[in-house]
Amino acid sequence: MGFEDNIYYRKGELAVSNAQLVARVARPAAELDRTLATPAEARRILGLTSGSI
Repeated sequence: MGFEDNIYYRKGELAVSNAQLVARVARPAAELDRTLATPAEARRILGLTSGSI
């Protein structure tokens, strides 16, 4: 999830940055002892090359 998918942080409130949206997802992931994919890992998982984004 990021700015390219959603510009709202919550109903009626625009997100100020992509980092704000990522932090929102990272909090519960950390509470569940789940790590986030790095950008390189996400590209590999999605089958993207570095030049395709």
